[in-house]
Amino acid sequence: MQTDPRGPRFAAVLTCAVLVLALVTGSSLLLAAQAAVFALAACGGPRLSPYGLVFRALVLPRLGPPSTTEDERPLRFAQGIGLVFASIGALGFLTRVEWLGLLATSCALAAAFLNAAFGYCLGCELYPVVRRARGRLTPGV
Repeated sequence: MQTDPRGPRFAAVLTCAVLVLALVTGSSLLLAAQAAVFALAACGGPRLSPYGLVFRALVLPRLGPPSTTEDERPLRFAQGIGLVFASIGALGFLTRVEWLGLLATSCALAAAFLNAAFGYCLGCELYPVVRRARGRLTPGV
């Protein structure tokens, strides 16, 4: 499936806002909510992502058609990585292991900021590397 690349960048802006708020408050509940957003986007792609729904309903009608589209598989992989970091961060804050919550949330924020500010999707860049490594490790492929 192909997707408008402006949608994930918009989602990254919203993700940054949520993650900054989670860092400031140390809220495991807020991080768990962000983890749920990541889970929906990783499993269902931009069509099921709450931020994707907001983008399509409120932002996309004000924009022209995209000049290019991109494969959504790397985006879904990146959302899966975000899910892992947000879940670890939520667990850290929930169990009062503050350094773990801060570290995991900061890593997720750094990746989201790269996408929001510069259009650089770190998880998308890792996707082909992981696919190649997986191919080498799987016998008969």
